[in-house]
Amino acid sequence: MCGTFGTVEANESGFEITQKQGAWVIRMWWPTGPITGGPQRITVEAAEGSAGRDVARGISTTVLRRLDLAAAMKLAEKAPELQQGMEEVTAKVEEAGSAAGLLLTNEGVSEPYLAMLASTYKTMADLGAPAPVPWLARLIGRRPETVKDHLKRARREGYLTTVAGKAGGELTEKATEVLASFVNSDDDQD
Repeated sequence: MCGTFGTVEANESGFEITQKQGAWVIRMWWPTGPITGGPQRITVEAAEGSAGRDVARGISTTVLRRLDLAAAMKLAEKAPELQQGMEEVTAKVEEAGSAAGLLLTNEGVSEPYLAMLASTYKTMADLGAPAPVPWLARLIGRRPETVKDHLKRARREGYLTTVAGKAGGELTEKATEVLASFVNSDDDQD
């Protein structure tokens, strides 16, 4: 017997799905963004009104085995508030990618371009995009091979760290400073 799902609650930091298993309520939490795997946090607590004898025995392996992650993920993917959040995040990524493309067109492979490219690529990878380079290439208006070369240069010149065997990385202090000065110069022109 599987447990019953309760609510899907979302806020700016993520969303939580609850599932009831006998005397227990299981809360599963994912951060805002695409559902690319299981929850990042699971809590198990006694359900309100549960029999004391069931709670006194503690959480059993049966309760944990019955946890239905696949169903929770399907439920999460269909939640309208999460879909809207994903559309907003995707729009911001697309906007950043297009801005990087404009920088490339106007300035060539400049510091602001490399910082914006690194930032956009990192965001795509953090969101779990299955193919960030082709997506970024489309937004910038260049071939994927060119974008890969530019990302290598961004890493070599110290804008983005490397994560072995994975897409993404971390923005460096250098990239953050270049982006901050670029944003500040845009504000000064307004």
